[in-house]
Amino acid sequence: AHTRAAAEVAALDRFLVMLGKDPDRAVYGHAHVRAACNYGALDALLISDELFRAQNATTRRQYVDLVEDAKAARAECFIFSSMHPSGEQLGQMTGVAAILRFPLGEEVLAEATAERQAAEGGARAHEVSLVG
Repeated sequence: AHTRAAAEVAALDRFLVMLGKDPDRAVYGHAHVRAACNYGALDALLISDELFRAQNATTRRQYVDLVEDAKAARAECFIFSSMHPSGEQLGQMTGVAAILRFPLGEEVLAEATAERQAAEGGARAHEVSLVG
């Protein structure tokens, strides 16, 4: 367990260094990480175990699928314990982050954000119509 925690800390450090030095090769948040995965750009996936315990089954499935897709694309996958300081730190950054093999264009990331917002807006509108 100790070596796994050390590997997670090293991966998070690598991500934070990349975010500072080459921010085009470091992304976080489901929409951006998913887009990077879809483009085969993931080098390392960092994800909090908390996301696998989400109340919503669809949300849980989203993250399980992301890990499976990342592994299939030969990305290193690090599942962080939310009980460890590095996991807490990752949790403060949405709980999911990635180091990229190559940068994604701004338009790809903007499109991923817009799609995510539209999907969330559509879900909220659906919830409101059910309530109303």
